[in-house]
Amino acid sequence: MLVWSRGGRALAWLAGGLLFAVVYGAPIVVIALGSIAGHWNGVLPSDFTLRHFGEALSGDSSSELRVSIITGFVASLVAIVLGTWAALALRAMRTALRRILDLAFFIPSAVPSVSVGLGLLVAFSQRPLLLNGTIWIVLIAHLVLVSAFAYGSVSAGLVRLAPEYEQVAESLGAQPFYRLRRVTLPLVLPYLVGAFSLAFALSMGELGATAMVYPPGWVTMPVGIFALTDRGDVFNGAALTMVLVAVTLVVLVGLSRISNRAAAP
Repeated sequence: MLVWSRGGRALAWLAGGLLFAVVYGAPIVVIALGSIAGHWNGVLPSDFTLRHFGEALSGDSSSELRVSIITGFVASLVAIVLGTWAALALRAMRTALRRILDLAFFIPSAVPSVSVGLGLLVAFSQRPLLLNGTIWIVLIAHLVLVSAFAYGSVSAGLVRLAPEYEQVAESLGAQPFYRLRRVTLPLVLPYLVGAFSLAFALSMGELGATAMVYPPGWVTMPVGIFALTDRGDVFNGAALTMVLVAVTLVVLVGLSRISNRAAAP
């Protein structure tokens, strides 16, 4: 650390802890309290109840949870396949074209998600690619937004991969597809799982582009939360937010365990 004295380190840890509590902890605590509050007329809520969670797990809210999970898994899986394919293809290139294409993959992450949604809405509202009003335009929007992170994670894994493993396999007569399937992909599996986890988490929380393009029968949880709070139903919106956080964390913890097992020698 840059602070050498014991008192200075303690003060730095205290300041960091307070900053973390205010910036990250306080919003989560407020949402958690709101999800179980019956009324909130003072500093703290009152009449605690679990009724909001019952409503969040039934009716339209349960459908929104299913839609978010399906959208997240499909968009993340396709992003991993395309990102891995692109990272492997650009890995062998040593020209300026590689830098240009590498930059092109990160452009969607630099564009506001609302702009991505508007672009897709304009692009796919005319024949022959008339996707407006279908679930496909939602899946494409999420794919565009998470593909940059999937590509970046896989590319980072390939950069850290020692070439000796593939060279040994090649010297033993292994064909390119065999090397890819039995050597390269198993070695970068932790990065693949990490890329999928990041893409899934981003997809589960995506709102801007989804609000621009979603059809009436394919509403994700962030859109549902926004609709509830926009109508003033803050408590049910808070409960739905906690459900979204819990489901995302469960999936990420499961994927983390898979990644740790893949990384273990």
